Amino acid sequence: MFSPEFLLTSLVVALIPGTGAIYTISTGLFHGPRASLAAALGCTAGIVPHLLASVLGLSFILHMSATVFQGLKFAGAAYLLYLAWATWNDKGALKFDSASPEQGFWRIAGKAVLLNLLNPKLTLFFFAFLPHFIAADVASSATQFVLLSLVFMAITLAVFAVYGLLASTIRQQVARSPRIVGWLRRSFAAAFAALSVQLALTDR
Repeated sequence: MFSPEFLLTSLVVALIPGTGAIYTISTGLFHGPRASLAAALGCTAGIVPHLLASVLGLSFILHMSATVFQGLKFAGAAYLLYLAWATWNDKGALKFDSASPEQGFWRIAGKAVLLNLLNPKLTLFFFAFLPHFIAADVASSATQFVLLSLVFMAITLAVFAVYGLLASTIRQQVARSPRIVGWLRRSFAAAFAALSVQLALTDR
């Protein structure tokens, strides 16, 4: 079921630095390893509604309805712009408190869930990508679809967690230079803004 081609393709897709990866990396860099894991979990959990939509065939409706697609697309673009604005205006210094409050963990995870939830391209991605790896002789294609999706989510979680943890390892070095901190904040803000424009200009 889980062919080497599927596993390799899923890994390549997860490694491509998209919205979720950038959010996880920036979170790990500015808030530490625990926060980066919250971001990775949230981004992965945000895939679940798109998976369910694909299994239930709602992606077909999403593809056919320009109004629904446009609404989700611009909501996602607006949220990315909000993240860009918040990142740009965050003037706080880096803190190294390993005992972050629980609400901080869940707040970061919630933002990550919303980030992927408002990206209609994910539903279409599942609907277009996964069927290529479903065997024709399988009795329940829906079951195999779900299993493939879960493996893809596990790969995504692992890649994002590594991204975030690697970013968190250089926090001490980055914190010594306020100029580097400011440059990184502006860079991540610009990346979120660019992703917002890219999403807004995306056609079905």
